[in-house]
Amino acid sequence: MSTAPSILDLFRLDGKVALVTGAASGLGAAIAEALAQAGARVAVHGNRRAATDTAATIGPSSHAFRADLASTQGAADLFAQVKSHFGQVDILVNNAGTIFRSAAEDLELADWQQVLQVNLTSLFQLSQLFARDLIARDAPGKIINVASLLSFQGGIRVPAYAASKGGVAQLTKALANEWAPRHIQVNAIAPGYFATTNTEALQADETRNRQILERIPAGRWGQPQDLAGAALFLSPPASDYVTGTILTVDGGWMGR
Repeated sequence: MSTAPSILDLFRLDGKVALVTGAASGLGAAIAEALAQAGARVAVHGNRRAATDTAATIGPSSHAFRADLASTQGAADLFAQVKSHFGQVDILVNNAGTIFRSAAEDLELADWQQVLQVNLTSLFQLSQLFARDLIARDAPGKIINVASLLSFQGGIRVPAYAASKGGVAQLTKALANEWAPRHIQVNAIAPGYFATTNTEALQADETRNRQILERIPAGRWGQPQDLAGAALFLSPPASDYVTGTILTVDGGWMGR
């Protein structure tokens, strides 16, 4: 008589290949390492340089790639490289992102377009390439987009970033609606205030740092490892009935 798999088995990723963009350091590196520990082979991407340090930390089950997602051709170039090396992709983590701080009235159109290209357009391009491949193979898959608290809030002096992350949240829902019948789950994680290179200016600003910490019920900045569990839940069979969801990982910020 067959027995149902244990709950821990539902969190395993053996035989799966995951592509994590923006994995040279920070949140992307932590996510990639967590997926590898669950049994996945992991393609780690860097925008300006290949994520070789992350791949070395993970070991032989990982390989580093470089592609410029600020270019409209970057997504296609990256997906082709990963497919050629691993033969398949089963999990896509769209983590790559950039931010440009400026008063809205002073923001140059070229800077606006670059933020939207990296944070939103390349995310759609990779998701589309990924889904097309899964549909052609009649295979299930998982997409995890990295959104932001600015998917819900407007922020200050980051109009392009806020617009792009609002778009990530809505695109997550739209793709989930279309691809659920294809057994492709599409979800997003919205990190709160994490200690990464993108937030160095805020951490260094004594007043803003104090204001941020005063609002976070957990009383601290998030660390990259705090996001790993959320990504691990949304990647394996354990989350097969979860789609179109934006999971906040913010120390309680949005509930304050």
